[in-house]
Amino acid sequence: MIESARRLAIAALVTTLTLGAIGATALASARDQTISLLVGVPSGTSATVLTVDGTTWTAGVREPGSGNPVTGSEHFRIGSVTKTLVATVVLQLVDEDRLELDSPVETYLPGAVRGGEGITVRQVLQHTSGIPDYMKAEGWSTNRWRGDDRFRDYTPDELLQQAFTRPPDFSPGERFRYSNTNYIVAGLLIEAVTGRPYGTEIERRILQPLALTGTSVPGSDASLPEPAIRAVVELDDGRRVDVTEQNETLDWAAGEMISTSDDLATFLDALLGGRLLTAPTLAEMRTTVPMGMGFHYGLGLERFDLPCGGQLWGHGGQLLGYVTYAYRHDNGRGLTLLRASGDDDGFLGFAAMATAAYCLADA
Repeated sequence: MIESARRLAIAALVTTLTLGAIGATALASARDQTISLLVGVPSGTSATVLTVDGTTWTAGVREPGSGNPVTGSEHFRIGSVTKTLVATVVLQLVDEDRLELDSPVETYLPGAVRGGEGITVRQVLQHTSGIPDYMKAEGWSTNRWRGDDRFRDYTPDELLQQAFTRPPDFSPGERFRYSNTNYIVAGLLIEAVTGRPYGTEIERRILQPLALTGTSVPGSDASLPEPAIRAVVELDDGRRVDVTEQNETLDWAAGEMISTSDDLATFLDALLGGRLLTAPTLAEMRTTVPMGMGFHYGLGLERFDLPCGGQLWGHGGQLLGYVTYAYRHDNGRGLTLLRASGDDDGFLGFAAMATAAYCLADA
C-alpha cells in the first residue's frame, strides 16, 4: 500500500508538470480523476474522507464489516489537531494581555513544570522547550493498543509526572522536538489564567462563536457521537480489535478532541482568515522552525510546503485507528483528510492528495 501511494504521488507530480499548457476545465477534470483514484487506494483502511474546498470524496464504510457507506458528515477523533485549538486559546490570552509569549511558564504555573523558570510560553507552543514526551513511555500512548487501560482516567498532573521521570531532551530553545507534554502544559496555562477548564474555554471562545456543533472535548467519555466512523486495527498477534471507544484523558489538551470535516474547515477558515486572533499574534503563530518532510512548525500550527510551490497551514493528528490532516492554503482553499483503520501515518496519501488538489488546479 505504501509503495502504491508513493507511485501515485510521483504520478501526480509528473501530471502537474505535463498538464501546464492545457485549459482550466481539463486541469480540473484531471485533478478530480486523480483525487478519486487516490482516495480509493488505501485498501488497509475502513474509511477515507477527503474534502477540498467544499467538495468531498469518500471511500469505505462507517463501521468495518458493515454495508453503511461513509458520507463525509461523520464524527471522528482528530488527535493532535486539538493542539491548534489549544494554541489559539493561549494566543487569545496573549491578545488580551493575560499571557506573554516570552515569559517563563513558571510565572503562571509556579512549581508545576520542571525547569519552568527557563522555559517560555512560546517554546511550549513551538515544541522547542526540551520537555520530554510522556507518550514515549510504554503504555502511555494512544497510538498503541492498551487493552482495558484505554478506559482509564488520567490527570494532567500524572502526565507531567510521567514526563519528568526522564531528563530534558535539550536546553530550552536549542532545537525542535515534538512533545505532547508541551500541550499538557498549554492546557494548564489556560486553566491557570482563566480559572476555567481548558475545554470550557475552547467551547466558549471557538466552538460556540463558530457554531461548530460537531466538535467536542470528550473528557472521560469514551464514546463517539453519532453518526461516527468506527475504527479497527490489527495487533501483532493477528487479532483485529475495535479501537473506536477510548478514554482520551491520556491525550487531554494534546489530542483528545472529536470533530467533523466541515467543522475543521470552518475553524481553519476563521483562524487563518484573521477572525480569532489579531494580525500581529497570527503572524507570531505562523513564524516557524523546520520539522522535516516538508513541514515547519509555528505556534500550534504546521506549515506544509507543496512541491509545486505554495504553502498549506494547519495540523495533522494521529491516534490508534484515526489519522487526520486539516490544512488551508493561503488562497483560501482548504483540505481535510481522514483515514480510519489504517496501518501507517497516512503521510504519502496526504502528500499525493494535496499535490493533486493544489498543484493540478494551479498548473
